[in-house]
Amino acid sequence: MGKIWAMIFSIVVSLSAFLLAGWLYQWVKKQDSTNEKIHKISELIRSGANTFLRKEYIILAKFAGVIALLMFVFLPEPIWKTTGIVDVFENNLTIMFAYIFGTVFSAMAGKIGIFVATIANKKTAEAAQKGIRPSFLSGFRGGAVMGMAVVGASLLGVSLVFLITNNATMLLGFSFGASSLALFAKAGGGIYTKTADISADLVGKVELGIPEDDPRNPAVIADNVGDNVGDVAGMGADLFDSHVASMAAALVMASAIDVVAGNSINVTMVFVYAAIGLLASVVGVAAARMGKSDDPTKALNTSTYLTTGIFAVFTALATWIFSFEWRIYGAAMVGLLVGVIVGITTDYFTNDTKSPVRKVAKASQSGPALTIISGVSYGFLSVLPAMVGIAVSAFVAYKLTAPLGDGYALFGISMAAVGMLSIVGMIISNDAYGPIVDNARGLAEMGGLGDEVIQITDTLDSAGNTVKAVTKGFAISAAGLTVISLLGAFISEVNVAALSLGKPLIAGFDIMDPAVFFGLLIGASVPAVFSALLMLGVNRNAERMVAEIHRQFDEIPGLKEGKEGVMPESDKCIDIATDGALKELIPAGLFAIVITILVGIVGGVYAIGGFLAGNIVSGLLLALFMSNSGGLWDNGKKYIEAGNLGGKGSDAHKAAVVGDTVGDPFKDTAGPSINTQITVVSLIASLLSVIFLTFSLF
Repeated sequence: MGKIWAMIFSIVVSLSAFLLAGWLYQWVKKQDSTNEKIHKISELIRSGANTFLRKEYIILAKFAGVIALLMFVFLPEPIWKTTGIVDVFENNLTIMFAYIFGTVFSAMAGKIGIFVATIANKKTAEAAQKGIRPSFLSGFRGGAVMGMAVVGASLLGVSLVFLITNNATMLLGFSFGASSLALFAKAGGGIYTKTADISADLVGKVELGIPEDDPRNPAVIADNVGDNVGDVAGMGADLFDSHVASMAAALVMASAIDVVAGNSINVTMVFVYAAIGLLASVVGVAAARMGKSDDPTKALNTSTYLTTGIFAVFTALATWIFSFEWRIYGAAMVGLLVGVIVGITTDYFTNDTKSPVRKVAKASQSGPALTIISGVSYGFLSVLPAMVGIAVSAFVAYKLTAPLGDGYALFGISMAAVGMLSIVGMIISNDAYGPIVDNARGLAEMGGLGDEVIQITDTLDSAGNTVKAVTKGFAISAAGLTVISLLGAFISEVNVAALSLGKPLIAGFDIMDPAVFFGLLIGASVPAVFSALLMLGVNRNAERMVAEIHRQFDEIPGLKEGKEGVMPESDKCIDIATDGALKELIPAGLFAIVITILVGIVGGVYAIGGFLAGNIVSGLLLALFMSNSGGLWDNGKKYIEAGNLGGKGSDAHKAAVVGDTVGDPFKDTAGPSINTQITVVSLIASLLSVIFLTFSLF
């Protein structure tokens, strides 16, 4: 199979994913929705989510416009250094359009997710009246619309950019567009959702002892809106970015190897593997069902394992038929296997049927201090298996492919990332299922559907929390391999420029080189500062919302007592969450971008190499710790709410809620945003590699 045919095959598979997404959307839309009260609440959630997204995208469109203009002037080289109008069009203008293309596709990923999730939530809530199986199917198929659309869009976008330009560097522009928008979308959505969640819990559960989704609480609607803008739109943009970045890094290195060899077999292999991965996800999603055990977690995991198996078999078949390198196939399988192992270990630390969650829940009987200490401890313990997994997969992939020749070792690592992200269509489907069933649980309670329906949606929600923790661990681990391969892409871009400028080539980065060590220390500190800026944003915003909730309970007669016809002013909480999130998202993102450029200008390419290495290691550790400890605290709270250790309203429950509110910005704001931050700075380094090579203060 030639390179052109591989891209056409990828485009056809992308279109098949869109067709399945369209069919799933129509299926979800046709499900019963007759409860007027639930419909009205769902429309409030839908309106709030769309309002936030519209305001956020207006701000991000202005930001993207400025970045696009700067890219046109400076990339891939300053416009005043080009020899003529043809060079300007072919290079600077092309990379600018590739960047805009990436931002548009990333924005579409978020919009599609919101569009479907805010319909699927009410369908899932009402389907629970018929039983857990129809309710599960509505929730999962709603999430699968996003899974198919997002991965279809990412594969289609990469294929079109490469088909039109035949230039892998332009893919870095496309990937940077996806990553930069994802960074702000994830940060903004994370600040919004945790502002509302924390405020609703602190005043409702801890102070007043009222249920989680009690309609008296003014922050409940904002909380449900937050599930969509944070966990649906934000995570969709995040995984879209990871998938594009892994393919871009692999194609940059594959192109460099193929140019030397005088063929296109490695580029062809990247596209074939990515297309088979999406095809496997299509089959896995279409086959997803809940078995006789009525266990939603088992149903989600079974679909994931089926998708994994299909990918492994069909890529082996493709490798045999098209005479691809078996060593590279082995590297991809190592990545895939490690992704599954990371998911299993994450499940152990975050599932409420396992020991760590139950021990943290038990510690809550002695007060919130021990809830925090035990949760932090298990969160740190959970980091080791994933970090070892990433390290082993990178090491094995490197050693496995190094004998193939120059450039293959780092290409092998990039293919391990492609392998790990091959089933990302299924991963996004599982992830989007979580906030849909979370919303459904809230709608069931606010709509008065009864205890039996609430219990069913609680079961689905608990599975969603476990699976969300697994998908976050998977996404962070995949980002780890991706950015290691982006470090390889950075070296590749620098060496291409060095050859044309007559400068020495870079083989690696010596930690004893003062420039490398300078970058290493600064890079290691960036994820911590970035996380602090995001969580302080949540903190400031939550203070404003808590004050507003207190005002409403104090000033609206009959609200606290739940008198008939007395409704909270939910729109004011939505406004606080929206305006605060949009105000707080910019500083953190700009900090990560500006400090990368400053390090490169001060220390040059060697400082940037150290900076990326420090950023990757520190970022992965913090992201995994925050994601897992947050999921652990959340499910510890749910374990107590299920009637264990005193149940709802007990001292253990109140302590667990405090733990959950600490974990909320960990797992849904800072943690999943860090891996996007790592990707963004890695892409900036590759795009500006020529500038850092030709100009630095030292």
